[in-house]
Amino acid sequence: MKPGPDADSIYLTHMLECISRITEYVGGDESLFRSSRLVQDAVVRNLQTLAESSQRLTESIKDTEPATPWRAISGFRNILVHDYLGIDVDVIWQVVNRELPPLQAALVRMAARLRDS
Repeated sequence: MKPGPDADSIYLTHMLECISRITEYVGGDESLFRSSRLVQDAVVRNLQTLAESSQRLTESIKDTEPATPWRAISGFRNILVHDYLGIDVDVIWQVVNRELPPLQAALVRMAARLRDS
């Protein structure tokens, strides 16, 4: 896909869908997350996909949300993909519980900017 506003819109929508799925899977219930490898695998897969999509966003759209840790998201993707034997469920839960809500808000703002431009 050619980089640009249309691609950014698709990637942002996809990232928001990943967050929605993660929310659906865990429902804010840490015990559910910890007790089910199936849920953990689904969450990790969606985090991986979300992070991959973030790498495909243009710099110009990412620059609209400078407080979002884009490099950390990219690095986290590399850990999920390449260091999968070392994945720590405590870290994954922290990401889901603490990092996804502000990321979701940033993605919504970014999508709105694209629609309004």
